Amino acid sequence: MSDPTSLISSSAVRGAYRTSQSLMADKGAAEDVSASSFSAMVRSVSTEAIETVRVGEATAHAGLRGEAGTQQVVEAMLAMESTVKIAVTVRDRFVEAYQEILRMPI
Repeated sequence: MSDPTSLISSSAVRGAYRTSQSLMADKGAAEDVSASSFSAMVRSVSTEAIETVRVGEATAHAGLRGEAGTQQVVEAMLAMESTVKIAVTVRDRFVEAYQEILRMPI
């Protein structure tokens, strides 16, 4: 079985690093985290995820038309796949947290 880290593109790694750096900068700038900043962060991340999926689909269509190279299509599909996996994982965690809150005694 191949090493999964060998399948990750360097551009995806650079993008993830930039995102983590911006999140760390935001954390240092704001000492108290409020609900509005959490919702803004979730909104921002979901917007970026949607954009990644759109770019992946556009690249796949361009690849089918012969306008994009195989490497570009593969990188876009890997970025899109990892974005969807992360989104599903986050959704599942939100549902688990909600269910846990429902089970709490009042």
